[in-house]
Amino acid sequence: MSTTRSLKTDKKQLLTDTALTLFYRQGIHAVGINEVLKVSGVAKKTLYSYFSSKDELILAALAARDEIFMTWLEQQLAPANNDEEVITCLFNGLSDWFHGRVPTLSPFRGCFFINASAEFSEENTAIADYCSEHKRKVRALIEQHLHNKAEHLTDAICLMKEGAIVSAFVGKDLDAAEKCEGVLLALIKKSVTRF
Repeated sequence: MSTTRSLKTDKKQLLTDTALTLFYRQGIHAVGINEVLKVSGVAKKTLYSYFSSKDELILAALAARDEIFMTWLEQQLAPANNDEEVITCLFNGLSDWFHGRVPTLSPFRGCFFINASAEFSEENTAIADYCSEHKRKVRALIEQHLHNKAEHLTDAICLMKEGAIVSAFVGKDLDAAEKCEGVLLALIKKSVTRF
């Protein structure tokens, strides 16, 4: 009986992983259910036993990416002992991602949550809300690692992080993370009392 449950769980995971890969690489609207089925090799009936709609599959893909990204981000920030090191660890990690040196995050195609939110900003509140919640979780994790809890510092880091991701993907500026890191470290040194 546990083997049957395991096979079912494996198929659900396979569908979720396949959808995440395809949605991230090609865009959510560009990928139909039939393509997910073809690539995964799972039958349509099996898919609909787990996900009653494409939106449910999208939410599962978002949840999978959230878990992957948050685990990676925690690993990046864990070695930091001070605010400067938080910035360095974060932006070095982003640079590695942009340059394809983070296999767990797949080849860089921008932020899956920014991309999904852009596709579903008005169409689907649950999907847009999930994307917003992910960004809140990322901010909270960064803030948790900072010694200086001033909101301005967290704002600056998070805005620069988002800007670096967009610049790297849309503007093809793969050095955006290093630029942001330099700016933030310079600001901290000049404005310690202001934050």
